[in-house]
Formats: sequence, structure tokens, C-alpha cells
Amino acid sequence: MPETDQSLYIQMFSIHGLVRFENPELGRDADTGGQVLYVIELAKHLSRLPEVRKVDLFTRLIDDPRVSNDYARPAEELNDKCRIVRIQCRGKRYMRKELLWPHLDEFVDKTIKFIKKKNDCPDLFHGHYPDAGYVAMKLSEIYGLPFVFTGHSLGIPKKQKLLSDGMKESEINKTYKIDTRIRTEEQILKKADLIVASTNQEIEDQYGSYKNSDRPEYRVIPPGIDVERFHPYYHDRLPEKEKSEFAKYAQASLLNQLERFLMYPDKPLILALSRPDKRKNISGLVQAFGEDRELQAMANLAIFAGIRKDINDMEDNEKEVLTRMLLMMDRYDLYGKMAIPKKHDVEYEVPELYRIAAEKRGVFVNPALTEPFGLTLLEAAATGLPLVATNDGGPRDIMGNCENGILIQPDNPEEIAGAIRKILTDEQLWQQYSKNGIMNVRRYYTWESHARTYTDAVIQIIDETSDTGKRPRASAAEKSVGKRLSRVDYFLITDIDNTLIGEDNSHLEELIKWLTQNRTKVGFGVATGRRADSAMEILLKHDLPRPDVVISDVGTEIYYGKDLQYDQGWDTHIARRWEPEKIRKLLAGFKFLKLQEKSAQRKFKISYDMEPGKDRIARVHDILSQEKIRYTLVYSHEKYLDIIPYRASKGKAIRYLSYKWEIPLSQFLVSGDSGNDEEMLRGEQMGVVVGNYSPELEELKGVHKIYFAKKPESGGILEGIKKYDFSGPHKKKDS
Repeated sequence: MPETDQSLYIQMFSIHGLVRFENPELGRDADTGGQVLYVIELAKHLSRLPEVRKVDLFTRLIDDPRVSNDYARPAEELNDKCRIVRIQCRGKRYMRKELLWPHLDEFVDKTIKFIKKKNDCPDLFHGHYPDAGYVAMKLSEIYGLPFVFTGHSLGIPKKQKLLSDGMKESEINKTYKIDTRIRTEEQILKKADLIVASTNQEIEDQYGSYKNSDRPEYRVIPPGIDVERFHPYYHDRLPEKEKSEFAKYAQASLLNQLERFLMYPDKPLILALSRPDKRKNISGLVQAFGEDRELQAMANLAIFAGIRKDINDMEDNEKEVLTRMLLMMDRYDLYGKMAIPKKHDVEYEVPELYRIAAEKRGVFVNPALTEPFGLTLLEAAATGLPLVATNDGGPRDIMGNCENGILIQPDNPEEIAGAIRKILTDEQLWQQYSKNGIMNVRRYYTWESHARTYTDAVIQIIDETSDTGKRPRASAAEKSVGKRLSRVDYFLITDIDNTLIGEDNSHLEELIKWLTQNRTKVGFGVATGRRADSAMEILLKHDLPRPDVVISDVGTEIYYGKDLQYDQGWDTHIARRWEPEKIRKLLAGFKFLKLQEKSAQRKFKISYDMEPGKDRIARVHDILSQEKIRYTLVYSHEKYLDIIPYRASKGKAIRYLSYKWEIPLSQFLVSGDSGNDEEMLRGEQMGVVVGNYSPELEELKGVHKIYFAKKPESGGILEGIKKYDFSGPHKKKDS
């Protein structure tokens, strides 16, 4: 990290949800909650620090008539150091986050293109939530840069809660893709250089439920709030405090909304503000209010449960929560005592809402079943509104610091009602809680302090991981092939055994002819489990042209040109934290593993023979993970097991080539037949699975841009070339 100011370039990722700087639509749906506000505020405040040169917040580009056209803008600048960058991924329609999992590699690839086009590499990648964590993790591997992760919520606690609610595991997986999420979170914990958490409870109880929880470094950095926006309620009484016209309008609008519902609107206000999610336990609060006649007599209840137009058009989870809320309102006959407005403006109305409740000597209630943090608690506290909140996670830490309310068990309606009643009936207690919240939020929870602590932490991580540098350095030997690779517009890369060459070589001559005819614009490479010299030997034996690139040993080595010039940059890139001797020692006790001959072993590849067997791969994963080994495991043809560095694979090597030689991934055609080809087939590149493929690739059927050919081997490759019109009359795409 250079010692000059304005040297830090941070790329943050928050892929799902609707992200914009102005007036974020918090609560619109399950994917547009507190995380959106968090990443926006973090980006804003980081850009104000002198050490930070640039902050780019990456999210998904959405061009959908159901949402604002703000989300279709490719870039949105806040200032000269901070912007939102929107990447198109899986089309342009807005969709819930669970549907994006199969398409995250596309986001990775297009981010690489963005970096290449701007010719400006960041100092670190920071993923928010596991989908963006996956993207940041992959980019970190490709560029050899630090990877920071913030979970916001985690899959294992969510799965446990859904199971306890009676939801079947098969239904949970179908709806939430929870097992995919948990597997990804385990990967993230293996590879993250830093995990940013909001509370100690989050680290101990939530991350602590994962196998790899002890592997990363953690830092507790509580989120902050904008104390100017969320100023205390009594500021509005001061003669020098003049509200903006927007704030005045917001206040009047909210009072009108409340008066529509409430018979006696001047009573103290019990306020709840959250997304319509089962975990937020809105029904528990309505039950507490509905079953306590004394509480109904002394106060009104107002629940702002997201933004809605027609409940029938909402997702099932939200529809169920809101429908139950309405039915409970009817059951307890809360008409005139309970307000349920359909919308609220985050920028102006929410701060005014807290202040209105504080002016009425009310209480803010968060009865969530689980609450990782609870940003609304800080917002309410900053305005002077006392709290009643669940005795879990963030609320526990917030109350410990701020001493401004009462913790309750969320499954006990009587306890919820009793806590609210205690605060409303004791004026001295209300005043003490109000003052404590105002003062202590400003002491412990500002965005300025959050951004400063965060910056110090990531600079330390960058210093610790700077040995590999920002970009792998090209060796002098590669320069002889530079002209050749700078001229080609397209690249064909194929596996060798049972893909390019096999039992049926009847179409090989035709493929050789095609390669020769298209040599001026199409590069030719192989990606194989073989050693480079072995790969060259079999290619020459079958009179194939000399490849421009050989990716050998399952993606652990890259060579160029006829002299097989070694790519030292790739070597340096994948070498970090590679511990082959330790791996061999750990796996020596497994009788089902047999080391292959010495010639099959390489600097970055440990190769075994392993027949299929119950839990064998899982046992290998477990022992390596327990010892905090970073690795990639490749099992192919149901008999070959390779352990390689966590930064290495055929797919990562191809992305490295795309970046290094500035050939768009969309202009690569890759072909394979077995499990060790799976990763390189995924992504934005065109993929061809030859007709004689192994069963491991069945799961790729239906994946975007992967074509299953009917013909085997070289015939299948030609079939794919024709299918994609590869290197045809279309012009080279803009990278």
C-alpha cells in the first residue's frame, strides 16, 4: 500500500436488491432491506476519507417496467470518488436473489471486463451477502488481491429457524436454495482475508455454526447512522432549526396517514418498522397489543411493514405475513387503534416518523425472532425514541452500549406488552432512555467512525497480502508470442483426452483444416490434466497445429508457443498458501487413496487414484479444512483425484488469459468431456460438451451458454463451432 493519500481503491459488491444513492426503496421486498442502506452509507463515507482514491459499488443492472428506471443506469456517480456500477447479469428483469445463484459467474466475467476496460485494478474486493461474497471471492482468486466479506445474514441460522417453523427441508431448498448458500458461505470462510461483523454474537453464535468458522480473521465494526438526518426530536422546537420543505412535507404526509387510521391520534405511538418477513415477528407485536386492553387504552400501534400496492402481487412470504397482520387486526378489533400505512419514503419520511413517535412520548419496538444487527434501532435511538427489542444479536449489543430500552423474549406477547407499558407509564424512565439513546448513539455508532475503523483494517490486510502484487508479472519469455496473441480475436481451448482426441477421430482432419484456415483470427489452446510435454507429444502425433497456449496439469501451469515458454506470473499468482507436503501427510492415512506415479505429481498438483465410495470426497474435504488448508479438489472420470492450489483450475487459467491478453471471454470457445472441465465450461465463454461426456457433467444441462453436442470428440467440437457461428461474420464485441 503506497504511503501517499488517496491511494486506496475499493470495489464493493451488493448484487441483489434495488441499489441507488437517492431515496433507496427499503422494505419494498425481501431483497431490499438494511443491507442496501449499509452499503450505500459505507461507500459514501469511505469516499470522504483522504486515504481513499475511489469506491465503486457494484450491483445488478435492472431494466424492468415494474421498477424505477434509475436501476437501468450503467453508472451513477455520487461524487468524483464514489459511484454505483451496474452489471447486467441473467438478463435485465428484476428477480429474487435465490434465482441468481447459477449466473454469478457471468457477473464475475463482466466485472473482469469492466476492470480491463477501465485499466484500473482495485486494492481489494468486498462482498456483501453470500452471492456477492462469491463474486468477490472469485475476483480475489483471479487477481490475487485481498477478499473482505460482510454476511448481513447467514444461511445456517436461517435454515434452522425455517425448520423450527415446520417448513420441510426440501421446500426450504427449493425456495431459498439454502444448501447452495451454505456451501458458498463455507467456501467464503475458507478464503476470506477478513470478515466484517456487526456484533460479537454474530461471530460466536452465527459464524460459529460453520465448519470453517475458525479460519478467517474477524473484526467487529458496528454500522453507523447519519446523525444529521436522524437528529433528536427536540431540535425541531429550537428557533434556529429550520426544517427543509421536503421534511415539512414528509411530516405532514405521515401525520395525515396516521390520522386516516387512528381515532385518537394524539395518544403515544408504539412504532414498528420492518420488512414483511416472518422473522420480523410482526404478528407477535400485534398479538401483544391486541391481548392487552390497558395498552390499547393508553397508546396507538403503527406498523410500517415495507412498501406495497397490492398484497396479491407480492411474494408468498410477504403475502402471508401481511395477510396474517390484517386478519389479526380484525380478530382483536383494532380499528381506530392500529395504523398500517402502505408506503413510506426512506430519505425524508422515516426520520420524521421516529421524531413524530418521540414527540408523542412513544416507543419503538423490534420484536424480531432473530436480529443480526438492527439498524432501525439506532435510527430510532438517535431521535430520542426509547426501545423495546428482542434479546438477540445486535439489539443486545446496542442496548448494552446505549442503555435506552428493554430487551424482551420475542415469543412472549405478555413480556412485549409489559415492557412497552412500563416505558409509557414512567415519564422519568422514558426521559432517561430517550437521553441515553441520543447521547450514546453519537458516542458509539456513527458512519465516520465505522469508515475510519474499516479503512484501518483493510489497509492492514492489504499490507499483509501484498506479496503477490496487483497483477501477475509477465515473464520476458512470453514476449515472443505477444504479437500473435494480440492479433487474435477469438480463442478455442479444448481438453485433449476424449474431447479433442479419442477413439473416434474421424472428424479430426476437418477440425485441423478449420484451425489452419482461421489461424489469423483464432487462437488455439488446450487445457488438460496432462503435463505440457505429454500434451505436445500427443498433439504432434495426430498432426494437430502447435497450440498457442497449453494449460496443463488441471490448470496449474500455463505455457506459450512452440517452445512452451512458462508463465511465471501464473506460477506466482497460484503459489500463495500452497502447502503440498502438509496435504500429502494429512491424506496419507486414507487407504482408499493411492498416489499416482511420480511423473504425475507436479509443483502445484498432487494426484491420486480413487475409486468411488461413500463419503470419500467428504472425508478428504473435512481433514484438509480442519487443518485450514487452502486448496481446490478435482475429481474426474470417477477415478482421478487431484488436489491443486485454491487459486488454480482450468477455468481460472482461462480467465487469466482473457484478462492478460485482452480477449473477451465471450469470444472464447471451450470444450470438455469430464468433471475436471466443469469449471472452465461455466461462465460467459461459449461451452461445448462433446457427445461422449462423463456423467459428472449431466448437471450442466440447461446452464446458459453450454451446448451439449451429439457427436463425440472432435466432431462435437466442430458441431459447437457451427452452433455458435464461432469466429463467423459478426464483428468483434466491445470488451
